[in-house]
Amino acid sequence: MSAADEAQSSGLAASPADGRASIAVDLGAESCRVSLLRWRDGQAEIALVHRFPNGPERDAEGALRWPLPTILAGVDEGMRMCAERAPEGVRSVAVDGWAVDYVRADASGEPLAAPFCYRDERTSAAEQRLHERISPARLREITGIQRQPINTLYQLYADRLAGLAAGARWLNLPEFVLARWGGEAVSEYTNATHTEMVELENRRWSREICEAAEIGAETMPRMVGSGTRLGRLRGEHARLPAFRETELIAPACHDTASAIAGIADEREDWGYISSGTWSLVGTVLEGPRNGAAARAAEFTNLGAVDDRILFQKNVNGMWLLRQCMEAWSAAGGRWEIEELCAAAERVATPEGTLDVDDPELLLMERMPERINAQRTARGYAALDTSPAGAPAMASLIFHSLAARYAGLLTQMEELTGKRLARIHLVGGGSRNALLRRLTEQASGRTVLTGSAESSTLGNFAVQLAALDRHDRGDGEPLRRRAAQYLRCFKF
Repeated sequence: MSAADEAQSSGLAASPADGRASIAVDLGAESCRVSLLRWRDGQAEIALVHRFPNGPERDAEGALRWPLPTILAGVDEGMRMCAERAPEGVRSVAVDGWAVDYVRADASGEPLAAPFCYRDERTSAAEQRLHERISPARLREITGIQRQPINTLYQLYADRLAGLAAGARWLNLPEFVLARWGGEAVSEYTNATHTEMVELENRRWSREICEAAEIGAETMPRMVGSGTRLGRLRGEHARLPAFRETELIAPACHDTASAIAGIADEREDWGYISSGTWSLVGTVLEGPRNGAAARAAEFTNLGAVDDRILFQKNVNGMWLLRQCMEAWSAAGGRWEIEELCAAAERVATPEGTLDVDDPELLLMERMPERINAQRTARGYAALDTSPAGAPAMASLIFHSLAARYAGLLTQMEELTGKRLARIHLVGGGSRNALLRRLTEQASGRTVLTGSAESSTLGNFAVQLAALDRHDRGDGEPLRRRAAQYLRCFKF
């Protein structure tokens, strides 16, 4: 049965009555992507139209910030390229991206400064100071969120301590881009939960937390659900014929929530590993788990499509390897990721594994030396940090990630009472056959390879489902319609 026939048998039209294209923008901490979906013979054909690198930079004071003008220029270029390829016009645009970081904007919506990167060390002091005003235990009780200094809450409090942008509104990066194009300034639910300021049970901003952090109510965006229509695209892009009457939609703006929405598995007995710069290991639940055991294990309850919960643990990921590759490149040795993975399979199994969540391994620069410092402190021999030693160090990283994943999956079953028969591996790590095999061996579970562009697929599925729901005027859960669309996609 073809994808179109399968979709029709499940009650989904072969293609929408409105056959215009759609655009998904996925903002990544290492690269940003702009993709175009067009309909052909009942199948949605998706093309990656524009991809450009991203990464934080140090400003004159040494702070880590995102190159906002570069990001915006790259996304705008992708929009123009999509307009040229879609003579039928563009029906909708949606944006997802990494969480926690935000743009401060003035009354006219213009950014006041380049946004800080979550890896900037300013949040360490802010975290300690804030906990003098509200305890970590109380924060966890209210939000159900894993304590991490990168969370938006600590960044906003760091602004407060530094006297920065007092009273200025803030928007997370995906919502800022949508507002810049003419959409309502909002905070989408899945992204909002990552701020550590949302009440777990009531799904609203916590007054108690905002008062403790001295965050003014006037700066808090209105919270909306996944799939909310934010208005028509305006401004420069709207002058292009393809963008006449184009709608702006907040999908699951948190890229992990979009990635999980991109998994077409409607059964219940599965978990996921979203493997990119970070690794998110979790499962989807109908309601939160915030009991003593979940709190002690530091599992988090983040938002998912249809107000469900991503019960997961946020751990280190391919950041480890990328930082090593930058160090090897600076030393004159250039490795391609596919070549390095193949070489890592040929070396001996490493002695011991890393604590991948050691705070030292979350920092930028000198990653091979940081890894060796941990190994020697734990009684293991140091590895060769030169480019020649790259395969052995890559093997250590992959074995360490797989072991961490396996332990978390077992722990998650104990905390939820849910049997995880299958694990969907999505994101950039899904291209790594060695990591998939090691994870399968370490966990004793079937590991299914999903799409490296799962966030883009979920973005498209949710925005199309949201348009359908509006056109039909019914209350069908977004995830069900989105899963049907996923079966029509060809990437």
